[in-house]
Amino acid sequence: MKILILGGTRFLGRFLTESALKRGHEVTLFNRGKENPELFPEVEKLTGDRGGDLSELEEGEWDAVIDTCGFVPRVVRESAKLLADRAGHYTFISSASVYDELESPGIDEHHPVGQMSLSDAEEMTKGMTNPPANEYYGELKFLCEQEVERQFPERSLIVRPGLIVGPYDFTGRFSYWVNRVAKGGKVLAPGRKDKRIQFIDVRDLAEWIIRMVEQQNNGIFNAAGPESALTMEALLGECKRALKSDAEFVWVDEAFLLENEVGYWMELPLWIPDSEQMEGFLSLDIDKALETGLTFRPLSKTIRATREWEIRHEALERIAGLDDDKEQAVLGKWKARKANT
Repeated sequence: MKILILGGTRFLGRFLTESALKRGHEVTLFNRGKENPELFPEVEKLTGDRGGDLSELEEGEWDAVIDTCGFVPRVVRESAKLLADRAGHYTFISSASVYDELESPGIDEHHPVGQMSLSDAEEMTKGMTNPPANEYYGELKFLCEQEVERQFPERSLIVRPGLIVGPYDFTGRFSYWVNRVAKGGKVLAPGRKDKRIQFIDVRDLAEWIIRMVEQQNNGIFNAAGPESALTMEALLGECKRALKSDAEFVWVDEAFLLENEVGYWMELPLWIPDSEQMEGFLSLDIDKALETGLTFRPLSKTIRATREWEIRHEALERIAGLDDDKEQAVLGKWKARKANT
């Protein structure tokens, strides 16, 4: 197949390109040429900016397009419309953040999504190629999905991943726990031990998407893992075993963490307090994806691969994770409270 990847050199895009090449496909990349431009010297590279310069996409035909970096409806509309008559199939990487009403687990692809009018989105994102961080991210992603479906009716695949993890993840969310457990000692563990969590190894996601593209599958699919329920306690325990760590987990209740201004999700990754009533966000129904062949490598392999990459890139600044000094301060206060009760 001839596959055009919008993006293609950072995190998921990188592994989509790698997987497509391994399976013998002819790949073309379209991006600004700023992220890892040295990668994949064997592929055709088109340089442009989705925010205004699509001239490099005005010619050429492809069997499939994979859009890894669409965030603003207007921007997605322009690229999809330009390619509609010259590409057979369009895959859009959306997000589980599109879902609304997150109180209950088992959210499937028919679950309600966050709504925003297209006119409001256009006004909000004037001059932008990316939306404001976090604010209205899900609503904008859903509008992007609709733009793709309009231009590629019955020829579009919408993928809604949960948290994507593994090597080359620059956010530091999953890798915070990998690095922290590897360091050992007393580790602050948040909330309930049986709190359910979900994430997917970027390599598993990329390989499945390429297989879906090969089959020209259409429709909307949640994509998260693992196949069976995973708890925070099980994740931390597997980190300890896989990394041969001496970590000792100190489970601190959610009310205490909130009292001490410990932020959830980004400051303490994978933790969302029960009080937020978002149980569904980390417990998506993935049966539809499993039926089409989504598979998962052992969690230990994801942990070790992430740690190996982190060791090679320790100097990089992370945007997620609890500061060491703050962690120890909170643990000290928790110990004092326990001693007085």
